[in-house]
Amino acid sequence: GELAIKEFEALRSRLKTLGGSTTAVCLFNLRQDPGFLATTAGSLPYVATHPDVFADLPLTFDSLHKTVDQLVTEPFLRNFIDTMCIFCGFPAKGAMTAHMLYILERFFEPGCSYSVPKGGTENIARALHRGGAQFGMDISLNTHVAEILVEGGRACGVRLKSGKVIRARKAVVSNATPFDTVKLLPAQDDLDPEMPGFSALQEWRQTLGTLPRHGAILHLFVAVDAEKVTAKNPAHLIVQDWSRSMQDSQNLCSFFIPSLLDRSVCPEGKHVIHVYSSGGEPYEPWEQLEPGSEAYEAYKEERANILWEALENCIPDARQRAEFHIVGSPLAHEAFLRRDRGTYGMAWAAGTSAPYAGLLKFTPIPFPFPNLKTPVDGLLRCGDSCFPGIGTPSAAASGVIAANTIVNVETHIAMLEETAKKDPMYKFLSPGPFQWLYRGLVSPLTPSKELRGSGVFQPSSGGRVSAAAEAASR
Repeated sequence: GELAIKEFEALRSRLKTLGGSTTAVCLFNLRQDPGFLATTAGSLPYVATHPDVFADLPLTFDSLHKTVDQLVTEPFLRNFIDTMCIFCGFPAKGAMTAHMLYILERFFEPGCSYSVPKGGTENIARALHRGGAQFGMDISLNTHVAEILVEGGRACGVRLKSGKVIRARKAVVSNATPFDTVKLLPAQDDLDPEMPGFSALQEWRQTLGTLPRHGAILHLFVAVDAEKVTAKNPAHLIVQDWSRSMQDSQNLCSFFIPSLLDRSVCPEGKHVIHVYSSGGEPYEPWEQLEPGSEAYEAYKEERANILWEALENCIPDARQRAEFHIVGSPLAHEAFLRRDRGTYGMAWAAGTSAPYAGLLKFTPIPFPFPNLKTPVDGLLRCGDSCFPGIGTPSAAASGVIAANTIVNVETHIAMLEETAKKDPMYKFLSPGPFQWLYRGLVSPLTPSKELRGSGVFQPSSGGRVSAAAEAASR
């Protein structure tokens, strides 16, 4: 209807304005120490010519519903916005505006389209490996971490389930959830009460380990005969009942058919499909079941029926033409992804500051994610449960910020300048001449002292750049 179109255009216009605060500074320029003053100095001209950036900053990190309520009244449009927000784990009320700027703005640009990694998702990991190998990086598969080692008050490496110990030069970086990271640390009673940060670690462990979390996701992977499949769009989102919660895993489902875009991912004449629920699948009924038992298999098929029904909106005889299918339960989600209770992620609603939000907690900005640093010297976190938040782009950005924080500001700026020269589209990464206003002041402070290593640190065998040992099992 005309009202919905008018209000959606008004919302997108407002989001474009709010997007200025995220346009000013690229996440690649961020680091969690005073060095950020130099690496983000390139934003000063933009800020000087767009003074509204500061006025909009608190709203950018606040709950999206505060902006939506000002502009949108049409019921279907409000439902549609809630549906788009669910990928953040919340409807508009609870979703951070910064996360939705991309989806609600860029998804509807002319020419926008879905893409898939050629050859399947594993090729993203292979590309990272090829790129990192140039600098001595190694990726170890089937390398399950049992414990983060803490000696003398510092994280100094990890012990694998095989018993092998890998030492870190500067830091251990955990991309596990906070609930899983605290379980990898030594028990509080096993640590020296006199070590630096002992009390702070105890409080941090108790707080992060009990943060609210979303439910799990239910998955259905299907291989079908492609004959007479007329679908042209690879991406579909199905809502059973607009009056029910979008967080209900039996209400909102999505599915994606990558083989419509990349024929290499399956044999000719076939399609592969991934169907999945919203991140609200309750864990409690599943934890009573024994994987592999008749009751477990029956419950999988019962709960997955809604996923089949969603797929049948596009392929009515999907069950008949399926040549293979497998249901991924919350227990499988927990086991394969090493996520406590199979959780989709941390469930701290935007609008209030999460514990350990860093310097942001002293500002009017209610940031709903903890920062990357921990009370344990030499231990950083990254992933979807800390700054800048949930979702693949944010999780990737947090890894970049963790890496930036480990090196000195000169190395960080050199990387930004090198990248800025590769293509005109990347020139915004350059800190520009204003970096020199701060560089001399902040350089001695980077990396921060807890990341500079000490006597307990030894280079791990093999790679010459082994500054970070990933604590989340692959």
